This record gives sequence, structure tokens and C-alpha cells, in this order.
Amino acid sequence: MTTSPVPGCAIVGAGRLGTALAAALPAAGIAVAGPFGRGFDGAGHDIVLLCVPDAQIAAAAAAIAPRDGRLVGHTSGATGLAVLAPHAAFGLHPLMTVPAAGAVFAGAGCATAGTTDRARQVAADLAAALHMVPAEIADADRAAYHAAASIASNFLVTLEDAAEQLLATAGPDRAVLVPLVRAAVENWAAHGGSQALTGPIARGDEATVDRQRAAVAERTPDLVPLFDVLADRTRALAARTPRTPAGVA
Repeated sequence: MTTSPVPGCAIVGAGRLGTALAAALPAAGIAVAGPFGRGFDGAGHDIVLLCVPDAQIAAAAAAIAPRDGRLVGHTSGATGLAVLAPHAAFGLHPLMTVPAAGAVFAGAGCATAGTTDRARQVAADLAAALHMVPAEIADADRAAYHAAASIASNFLVTLEDAAEQLLATAGPDRAVLVPLVRAAVENWAAHGGSQALTGPIARGDEATVDRQRAAVAERTPDLVPLFDVLADRTRALAARTPRTPAGVA
């Protein structure tokens, strides 16, 4: 077992994230109490981490008795720290999905914040103990940060579902797209959008794009608005900077 500057904390909320953190933190040298229910008053603990739905954060924080030296944190990505007042507060948002089987925190990004130097340090120490990569996000930037996360993960799944619908009209299963999707994501991760973009729009082959659009309109007409928006955005990306193609065509 490793040691951590954070000796221990209480966790409130027995959902997936609270349960996963309660399992992972002890291995990092941090004693954990809980998960407790949302009426927990914080008795006996200097650090309390709320792993509850956003709409329940204020009520869970209000149940905790204010005390000098006590820190109260939440794990919301979109919510600022004002909801935790009057406590000295911190934020710890693992930028990852937490499946029912548990979670591997190592390597994940983590949004941190704090209303005091100590609170910011505790958030950073908790992230480091779990081998996450911390990034301090100010309250004013939380909505933008969380929207970016939704675009990168939730919207990507929606986009791949659209691709699967169209592909099904030609016969193959989505499995044939998986290596292409993985390569595109890895190229974006390594090179950024301008350098990773490939395909007919990047090549200036608008005749092929027209044929693609016609096929979408014929077979999955409800996807035409999405196709048009994405094609326009892709043209803007292709025009942004001179590129050296880095991925598959």
C-alpha cells in the first residue's frame, strides 16, 4: 500500500462513482469511511466527498455540520463550488465513465478546484493518489469543460450510432467500422484535428461528398441534417491549416 498526503475521507453516495472511489482509495493509502447516505453529517471526518447526483449536492452539503478545518467536496463536472457553501470546498471530477463492474482511474483526466489553497491541494492529492491527470477548472469554465466532455464522449457515441444505421443498409455489421474509429481517435489524440483529418472533404473531392449525401438522403433521410452540419464543420476544419495527412483515408 502506498501513502498519501490525504490521510482519509468520508464518502457520501453509494452510486457507481462513490462505490468505485471507496474501493480504489484505500489501495492508494487513503482511509475511506462509507459510502454514507445523503443525510450524513460529517461527524468524525475532516474531509467529506459527495458522490451524489448534481441536483442533490446542495442538500447533501447542507446536512454536513460546518466546522473549522473541514473540507467538503463534490464529484460533479458541471457544478461549481458555490453549492457547497458555507464549507471550504473542493471539486474532484474524474473525466471517465464508471461501469457497473467498477472503474480504473489511472490515466484518466480529472477536473480539480478548491476555494482555499488547502482545498485545491487536497483535490490535487486525491487525483494524484489515484494516478489521474489533474487539470484545475475554474467555476466560470465548468459548463464549457463539461460540454467539451459531452461532445467528446456522449456525442461521439451518437455519431457512431448514426454511422451504424447507415452502414446497416449496405449489410455489414458495425464491427467493420471499429478499427477505423479507433485509428481516427488515436490520430486525433496524437496530432489534433487539422493534422488527423482524412477523407474526401480533406482531399477536396466534393463529387464524392455529393454521392455520399445522396445515399444518406435515400436510405436514412433523418440523418441528412446531421450529415450537412458535419460536412460543413469538416470543410471548416480542413481549411483551418495546411496539413500533412496522418491517418487512414
